[in-house]
Amino acid sequence: MNDAAPAPTPAPEPRRRARVRAPELIGKGGWLNTGGDELTLADLRGKIVLLDFWTFCCVNCLHVLDELRELEEKHRDTLVIVGVHSPKFVHEAEHQAVVDAVERYEVHHPVLDDPELATWKQYAVRAWPTLVVIDPEGYVVAQHAGEGHANALRTLVEELEAEHGAKGTLRRGDGPYVAPEPVATDLRFPGKAILLPSGNFLVSDTTRHQLVELSADGETVVRRIGDGEFREPQGIAALPDGRVVVADTVHHALRVFDPESGAIERVAGTGKQWWQGSPTSGPALEVDLSSPWDVAWWQGKVWIAMAGVHQLWTYDPESGTVEVAAGTTNEGLVDGPAAEAWFAQPSGLAATEDRLWIADSETSSVRWIEKNEKNEKNEKNGEDGDGDGYVVRTAVGTGLFDFGHRDGAADQALFQHPLGVTALPDGSVAISDTYNHALRRFDPATGEVTTLATDLREPSDAVLVDGDIVVVESARHRLTRLRLPEEAVRVESVAHRTKREATEVAPGRLRLDVVFQAPTGQKLDDRYGPSTRLLVSSTPPELLLGGEGTGTDLFRELDLNPELTEGVLHVSAMAASCDDDPDNEYPACHVHQQDWGVPLKVTETGIARLPLILAGMDG
Repeated sequence: MNDAAPAPTPAPEPRRRARVRAPELIGKGGWLNTGGDELTLADLRGKIVLLDFWTFCCVNCLHVLDELRELEEKHRDTLVIVGVHSPKFVHEAEHQAVVDAVERYEVHHPVLDDPELATWKQYAVRAWPTLVVIDPEGYVVAQHAGEGHANALRTLVEELEAEHGAKGTLRRGDGPYVAPEPVATDLRFPGKAILLPSGNFLVSDTTRHQLVELSADGETVVRRIGDGEFREPQGIAALPDGRVVVADTVHHALRVFDPESGAIERVAGTGKQWWQGSPTSGPALEVDLSSPWDVAWWQGKVWIAMAGVHQLWTYDPESGTVEVAAGTTNEGLVDGPAAEAWFAQPSGLAATEDRLWIADSETSSVRWIEKNEKNEKNEKNGEDGDGDGYVVRTAVGTGLFDFGHRDGAADQALFQHPLGVTALPDGSVAISDTYNHALRRFDPATGEVTTLATDLREPSDAVLVDGDIVVVESARHRLTRLRLPEEAVRVESVAHRTKREATEVAPGRLRLDVVFQAPTGQKLDDRYGPSTRLLVSSTPPELLLGGEGTGTDLFRELDLNPELTEGVLHVSAMAASCDDDPDNEYPACHVHQQDWGVPLKVTETGIARLPLILAGMDG
């Protein structure tokens, strides 16, 4: 028998990490939120640095901004978040647009304006949003793409604090953030507007988190509505009973406002963001939503542009329920039966008797949804329908990476990230062509697109008033009244593709690897089956001869069509991880997910393996 005291259990060693020196931060647009100082990685040595590669058109990037706020506040003396603004659209490369976005979305950390994607390329980033962690000694230690990584980042930051605190390489104290001076205006980045029966306007004052009632002149403030109820409200729609439904975007909810009593009531959403696997129908107050951006009353229900998951949902006030109406959650432009259609951040809605018009912002397109004629005929004849009551069609737009300002026939016309659509009395629609700073028009009768007005500033909605049209000039913080012109404005046509370079891949077989490493203290959750999912498709579909479809492995062998030299690979990945504690019957679980649209160019010197990092480092 050994009477010696047992040896103490050794403390766990820090997780071994790859040692990759972080490239310098460079951007032609310079720095924001630093009081005019130019920052380098040497200035940040001793701090944990979290690079957030974002662009302000991207709703997933906005979700991540909100995810990071608690982490940023809790570790303010050791962690410096740096937003690296990496534009997709031409307008997003304008410096003033980035300045506006930083204020609009309340970004409270330094931002590097990188219009030429220089730092994006240095860090080999492939998706918005992407997060990169740099340790206090200047080495990259982790990379995450998409949403849902807040818990993993919190764990990693705490590990790095302990490790570098012990080594003496951690520097505590205030970071380089300097708040800009506030600007006084009656509205601040207004989003949407409607005309009230009184003749006054009701406007969502997005950055001030309120609704504002303006008099008929569109300028005089009558009252401000909401004190803590809303968070970046956007869409507004009148209900038949005289009340108003509001898309409470960042709260992931719908609220109803009664203009007579002033009462505000949440009617849909739990306040939590919807994730894959969550219910998609049921009692409205028990189902999560995701960044509802606009609302419209159509076909006896409230239709919701659910930008956060690329879908349309409906809310039925009579039954108090919500459900998905169209879209698969995959991001792109695919028409057809509502359940099979793809959207990309639908952000504007306008109802007519037989159509619901949609501004589908990330594909720079205008689309509509209507009753499925075949289904209606079958039902009228007493036969079964074909299983889908609605169908989605595209009027103007081709996909995620083509945009510009071009009038003419709809099949070749171009918009740039439109956020609003307004039905006009003659059956045409006005489009708030946001990033072109223009008001455009599409006429279904002629199939033509024209420009009605230019020199607006990020128009996001428009309202018809007595033959005039009142435009929400979001980045000029005002409503602007225009006469509807009888003739279109002539503009010089321009066409763009995203500045993001195509990934060169070798012909034949391409190995796709989605890299995912569960955070410290967690493991993949396989208690109820596979904990990972991978969906692969392409535009055009003929790009892939094999490997498309859904599976549970985070890797795939793809066969490229030798007759095509370019296209876009669409990849959607999800992984669920839970706390690795055998004594905990109900461990905390976290979903990590990201969609990639990867432009490909097939060349003999291209790569044969395409790694996409969901979380971790590519070994």
